[in-house]
Amino acid sequence: MIFHPFSRRLRSSKIARHVALASGFVVSSFTMSAVELTPRNLLAGAPELHELGRDIPAVQAALLPPGEWHPFPRASEREAWRALDATVRADITAAGEAAVTGEWSVLRATDILNYVRVGDRSANAVPRLERRRRLMRLVLAECVEGEGRFLDAITDGVWAVCEESYWGMEAHVFMQRAGAGLPDVAEPTVDLGVSETGAMMAWISYLLGPQLDTVSPLVDRRIRHEVERRLLQPCFDRADFWWMGWDTQGHPINNWNPWIASNWLAAALLLEENPERRARHVEKAQRVLDIFINSYPADGGCDEGPSYWARAGASLFEALHWMDSASEGRISIFDQPLIGAMGRYIMTAHIGGDWYSNFADARARIVADGTLVYRYGRAVQDPELAAFGAWLWQRNPAFVPGEERSLGRTLPALFLRREIAAQNSAAPLVRDAWLPDLQFMTARDAGGTTDGIYLAAKGGHNDESHNHNDVGSFIAYLDGWPLFIDAGPEAYTRKTFSPQRYEIWTMRSAWHNVPMINGHEQAPGRAFTARNVRHASTDTTATLTLDLATAYPTDAGVNSWQRTFELERGHALRLTDAYELTAAQTPSALHFLTARPVDLSTAGVVRLGRFPGADTGRDATLTYDASLLTPSVEHKTITDPRLRAVWGPEVHLIKLIERRAATRSQLQVSIQPVSTP
Repeated sequence: MIFHPFSRRLRSSKIARHVALASGFVVSSFTMSAVELTPRNLLAGAPELHELGRDIPAVQAALLPPGEWHPFPRASEREAWRALDATVRADITAAGEAAVTGEWSVLRATDILNYVRVGDRSANAVPRLERRRRLMRLVLAECVEGEGRFLDAITDGVWAVCEESYWGMEAHVFMQRAGAGLPDVAEPTVDLGVSETGAMMAWISYLLGPQLDTVSPLVDRRIRHEVERRLLQPCFDRADFWWMGWDTQGHPINNWNPWIASNWLAAALLLEENPERRARHVEKAQRVLDIFINSYPADGGCDEGPSYWARAGASLFEALHWMDSASEGRISIFDQPLIGAMGRYIMTAHIGGDWYSNFADARARIVADGTLVYRYGRAVQDPELAAFGAWLWQRNPAFVPGEERSLGRTLPALFLRREIAAQNSAAPLVRDAWLPDLQFMTARDAGGTTDGIYLAAKGGHNDESHNHNDVGSFIAYLDGWPLFIDAGPEAYTRKTFSPQRYEIWTMRSAWHNVPMINGHEQAPGRAFTARNVRHASTDTTATLTLDLATAYPTDAGVNSWQRTFELERGHALRLTDAYELTAAQTPSALHFLTARPVDLSTAGVVRLGRFPGADTGRDATLTYDASLLTPSVEHKTITDPRLRAVWGPEVHLIKLIERRAATRSQLQVSIQPVSTP
């Protein structure tokens, strides 16, 4: 049964509107800050229809009463915990035993200040994260064993977290009125870290509340007090957090919205005892989530890339799942095609193994959460997506408690293990995909295999969330291994999200697979975009054509720069650049970034060896017209540990530079596998 309290129609996609807070008050008008919205309003209906909270009784009636929602077994339900796989139980217990002893990490004020002083996020982030991972391991160990052996250590961890001045991240302190620096405890603000910690504490209360009462009845009471003060009350009272979407303050609507809302909903559904107030939390969260859904392209594409999908589309799934589960299906939009398309994106971006098409700030190599993908596929009744989730899970079935998972994701990963293990599993390795709104295409020589050439290419614009200046860039793989790459981001610092973002080499178009035109790189901003984008695919070819002229500043003097990708299946990938400039100032150049060894010894041919560490796969050649272009290569030492783990110690920027500046020309390269040495 689908619960839709009001019409989904909205008069305008960009209007200043009164926003009714969950408390019933109306605050001043906010204008969507240049955010493109499609007025779907799938969850809560058009905002003007419920400014006075008239749908609160319907939401309240749809929800199970407080205390009756039972998403997972509590620690006291011993049979369910004892039924877990013996090896998993042993691993969880061992991890808990290792976490019992030792001092809890110290969080210092000067470590928080380290961010504004020198731009470093790690001094506070590392010990902060260590506290939470340790606490989650202790909680799981107590749930598995059930003998009280870990309760004192859990109490110490809970108390330590409750004593923190701020549950959020040092880079997000700027959200308070006092600005960046130390957090103002008089003004709780809600960021990703606050929401994650609040949900973690709510799950601890749900799982172990009565057991913690045996240590002291003040422990669980403290949890509830702090979650209310830091997460629930601010979300209840305020409408000016940019991630809510009513006043974006120049931020794009991105993964913050569903990530925070999913945690907010979990905490409210688990801890709020007043039925009406609980319904108001849900109703307001619905309207916040509607703004995220309204901002999404109809093709379901995630412009933040596949590694952010886990906290964009997948967090939306979690939020929808909590409401669906807590209402026994009365509040559900899993039947909506857009929700299914948002889930399928992670499958569309999959190249093979742990490799994904990683435009924007996404990482090229990720270990996707198979349980999460499986649950999504099952919820939207997509057998192929569910099978892909099972395949991901079977590649990485080992359970490491507290690593990169919140408790809300850890619990289903525990209790669905046997179910997923019994499922049919497959990575579809789709032959072709085209997301017209995102302007993102993928193609491979043949579906269902990583053998041969894989191509991903994009149009879009240079103001996407976590943007890189990369309109018209592409990624190519050969036999499942990277050939031409997007490096992805280094570890975030203060500079990453500052006006100096495009001084960072990984963000600049010069270090992407796009041309340098008349000596100019692409410029950042929504106006710098692709135009005249066309895609086609047949059994023999896949093509993408787009004009890059408007991705470059006026000083580049570009009338047109038509770039065409053509994958001739089983043979070659051809790239053609046909251009017309107003003036020829500096020879233009084609750029290609790779982590493979590069050999320029033969005129007209760039030879690329095997990907470092690969024990399979072929070499490749890039051929070009040596009468028009001259090659060079620039080597970049990788110092960032995360990038180094993916690409090795260095990457190489191949430049094919025009021999003479011209106002009009056509340049073509052909990329082919090498069959023999």
